[in-house]
Amino acid sequence: MDVDGKLTDTTVLVVDDMAASRYAMGTVLRRAGHQVVPVASGQEALVELDVRLRKGILPDVALVDVDLPDMSGFELCRRVKERPRMASLPVVHFSAAAVAPADRCRGLDAGAETYLTVPAEPEEIEAVVRTALRTARLRADDKALVRRLTLLSQVIITIQSARSLQELADAAADGTALLTGGPAAVFVLGPDDELYRGVSRDRTSLALPDEGAHRTVAGLLRRLSRGHAGVQLTTVPAPLWPAGFFRPRVQHDARLALVLTQDGRAPVCLATPTGGRRRPNHGDEALVAQLAQATALAAEPLLMYQVERHVALTLQHSFLPRPHRLSELPGLEVAVRYVPASRETEIGGDFYAAQRTGQGVLTAVGDVVGHSLDAATVMVEIRHALRAYCVEESEPALLAARLDRMLQHYHPEVTATVCLALIDPASGRARIANAGHLPPLILRRSGEAAYAEADGPLLGLGLPHPEPAELTLGPADRLLMVTDGLIETRGTDLSVSMEQLRSAAVGSLPGLDALCDTLLGCFGHDREDDIAMLAVQLKDRAARH
Repeated sequence: MDVDGKLTDTTVLVVDDMAASRYAMGTVLRRAGHQVVPVASGQEALVELDVRLRKGILPDVALVDVDLPDMSGFELCRRVKERPRMASLPVVHFSAAAVAPADRCRGLDAGAETYLTVPAEPEEIEAVVRTALRTARLRADDKALVRRLTLLSQVIITIQSARSLQELADAAADGTALLTGGPAAVFVLGPDDELYRGVSRDRTSLALPDEGAHRTVAGLLRRLSRGHAGVQLTTVPAPLWPAGFFRPRVQHDARLALVLTQDGRAPVCLATPTGGRRRPNHGDEALVAQLAQATALAAEPLLMYQVERHVALTLQHSFLPRPHRLSELPGLEVAVRYVPASRETEIGGDFYAAQRTGQGVLTAVGDVVGHSLDAATVMVEIRHALRAYCVEESEPALLAARLDRMLQHYHPEVTATVCLALIDPASGRARIANAGHLPPLILRRSGEAAYAEADGPLLGLGLPHPEPAELTLGPADRLLMVTDGLIETRGTDLSVSMEQLRSAAVGSLPGLDALCDTLLGCFGHDREDDIAMLAVQLKDRAARH
């Protein structure tokens, strides 16, 4: 478009079987600054359009005579509009003969923009072409906006399904890149100043900025987000914005869309490179601003979950006995392990316990069904109840029954599993009560290994518990109790996983720590559930005295 608002440097296809008419029309259009492609028939026009379509250079507008030798101008228009990749081409019909209103309506129904009667003044021809072009471009802009809004909706749905702040940052970075057509980086600064970064998929993972660059970005976000509400759009010049987030080792000015979460903390930042003096595209910025708001809203529950998970972990760790306390148990060596689930997974209610009683040492491993802070708090209640009951009672089956009644009374909607083993260090006699849990694995000094035949219903169901199973541990025999988070895998039968655990345990080196470390090395990576593990064996007689 030139300074007078006229559309120039456009290509006009003129379809007219009269050479003189093509020449006259072409002369008027060339003088107005247009390039002209003249053809003499409808078929020639379709061939010309196919050739140009393959080259990706369709004309900007087509002027089509109504009376063509091989087909009407209306038919040519219909054929053009039926082809999806040509349908956006604006068509103007013209004729030197009188055409009835009904025929003009046929042209409009076929998809033409307007109708021109010739001969016409050059100004009128130019005005008709200009109007057709503007109408087509507005229509294309509207379609592009609809596509972009649809894309924005799809991106928002994706980020709302993110299960962690890292997934959220990655999804938002890809969405920003799709909306803007260029590289993007997204940052979420958590309340603990931990920076979660996502870069769009077109950015290779090689040569990403180092920790110093991340500290620089975190400092910028803290300063820029002070005291502001809503979305803040700002440009950070290259000297202040670390190189490499958009392209490896390349420095750019960064255009930021910065927004706080609802609680006024945890800035969310969507960053794109600016092209030097190129002005930001306001349409892109509006969409990116909406995406930034949606990202901040999606970050809110994830941040709350992160805080809740931290509280639950702290709660669990504070109430689980410390390993050095377990070394004080008479006659037994004890090793324990506790591994929280991956960061993307909610905290569970797994626990272990080992304490002295009047008849020996009681060991326990259990799991409250469910994953939440509630599960962790119920776990604490079960451990405290078990500790209190052990003051007067050591029998595992009776303890399981008491825990069952406690859950029914105070948490009727909750169930839990627990395995209890009462071990007499002097004789090695062990009595095992199992309430819906994995049975203990007994590893004999001889190299044999088998699961104890102990089972029973879950806690919280009010069902009777069977008599405990009995066995005897010999010197160097090991008893292993674990929660199912160690081996349970979606799509794999539990019996298969239990056999894999048994085989791995048989292949471990002697000793409790070696056993626990071997099993964690085999099964304990990226688990979806917490892992609690307790292993015991009788102390050497010399060590008992």
